[in-house]
Amino acid sequence: MATRTQLVEAGLADEHEKPVRPWHPIQGPSDASTMWYSVLRKRERGIFIGTLCIRHTGRSNLLEKRGWEEVPVAEIGVQANDGSEEANNPG
Repeated sequence: MATRTQLVEAGLADEHEKPVRPWHPIQGPSDASTMWYSVLRKRERGIFIGTLCIRHTGRSNLLEKRGWEEVPVAEIGVQANDGSEEANNPG
C-alpha cells in the first residue's frame, strides 16, 4: 500500500495517470487522513486488495470480522514494502 504522492515520488505513477502494475488505486477522497480513515487489506487469490474505511464504524468492524486487516501507517509507502511479499502484491 502506498499513497499516490509516494508512488509519484518513486516514479511509479504521475499526477494524472493510474499507477503502473502491480499497483492499483483505491477509491477514496483525495484528502483522506489516517486520523479518520483506516487502510485495510485482504489477501484474495494470491494478491492483496485494499480499501479505505472510516474508523470506528459498523462497516469497519464488519470488514475486520470478514478477514480484512488494518495496515499500520508505518507500512504505507513504497519503501516500507521493499523486499517484502506485499511489494510484489501491493493493494
